[in-house]
Amino acid sequence: MIKPSILLVEDDEILRITISDALAKQGWTVAAVEDGIDAGRLINKNDYDIIVCDIRLPRKNGIEILQEAKKLYPETEVIMMTAYGKVEDAVSAMRLGAYDYIIKPFPLEDLIMRIEKIVSHQVLKREYQLLKSHAEERYSLFNIIGRSKKMQALFDVIERVSKIDSNVIIMGESGTGKGLVASVIHQNSARKNKPFVKVNCAALTEALLESELFGHEKGAFTGAIRKRFGRFEIANGGTIFLDELGDIPPSIQVKLLRVLQEHEFERVGGEETIKTDVRLISATKMDLERLVEEGKFREDLFYRLKVIPIFLPPLRDRKEDIPLLVEHFLKKFNERLGRTTKLSSEAIKTLMDYDFPGNIRELENIIERAVALSIEEVIRSIDLITAVGEGAPIADKPGEMPSLKEVLSKTESNHLLRVLERTSWNKVEAARILGISRKSLWEKLKYYKMSNN
Repeated sequence: MIKPSILLVEDDEILRITISDALAKQGWTVAAVEDGIDAGRLINKNDYDIIVCDIRLPRKNGIEILQEAKKLYPETEVIMMTAYGKVEDAVSAMRLGAYDYIIKPFPLEDLIMRIEKIVSHQVLKREYQLLKSHAEERYSLFNIIGRSKKMQALFDVIERVSKIDSNVIIMGESGTGKGLVASVIHQNSARKNKPFVKVNCAALTEALLESELFGHEKGAFTGAIRKRFGRFEIANGGTIFLDELGDIPPSIQVKLLRVLQEHEFERVGGEETIKTDVRLISATKMDLERLVEEGKFREDLFYRLKVIPIFLPPLRDRKEDIPLLVEHFLKKFNERLGRTTKLSSEAIKTLMDYDFPGNIRELENIIERAVALSIEEVIRSIDLITAVGEGAPIADKPGEMPSLKEVLSKTESNHLLRVLERTSWNKVEAARILGISRKSLWEKLKYYKMSNN
């Protein structure tokens, strides 16, 4: 569990020392002050997880401290202390955002229990924020589509790997589904009820990546206006997925190696050593062995990460899975767009003849655009060309590919013809559907020599 930082505000010296010592014995970081002015000064300098504050204070009362803290740090929780007979003050504080109140005198165990409840709530809240984007997804091996021998062998590996706790590295081209495989491994592991945290290492600068992974303290660098928990801290007990592993700079490789070896780290700008228990799954499209040979990736880190390697085959090496994938994506986008479209056998053959440099992601995009743009219920090969948009027609072999101008011209003329046929050559209606003026439609018909005569 994350150790909270606590601000204690109490003007009674003996009580202040007693509470402070009891909280510190729990391993929590405690700052204790005697009045509201000192408390306000600390709140403006530090981001506390929890504030325990007396309502009646000299110079500035607890209600003012509560309002100031919630304005600066809405996520900070506040427990108000009040004397017996002043419960109405505590109720007013609750209406202003206090988490709880406790009546003096109270057993220290009662206060500790309330703080532990807040910490548990804060941990769950952070986990929810990380996982809410996946809340509607259901992960299982069956979310990875494939009947081919290569995919069946992959399923066997994933099932075995999910039952153990070793580090995994997933290798494969862009668009092969590395992130999905990582999710499936986590959701079928003993850590499935703990966080699954993703980090795209290629999307961040060196400084931002360090802060993202390990967190930072307030004031650690320009723009660090409050303390931030790193992904290794938030993922504690669960799994962290590092995508685009080959893009991690050398300085962060050193810190990552330490986390794997010693299961500990410090936030950027901090001195506190933080323990973490995470399973690491990483992914890369790069040749890490070559990067090791070139001195761009640490060899010791490489072998720490590559306990269990998984290789994802490109789509061109498992073309027998294309019809199954097409069926899956058609169902997905038909449901989303309220359609009932199908692919003709000719269109399926067209897809089978294509090498898909973008792999499954490219196939998914083509099917989505084809469903969205289709006018007829059956999608033909020419509709797939329209779906590809400005790319070369996927039905052609490299040596026979037409120019871009020819592709766009063919795509436009076919789309014009389908709309006109659908509207029984009602040019007013066709122009409305196409989003052009009747004059523009007339010019295009003249250019393509189209007529219903």
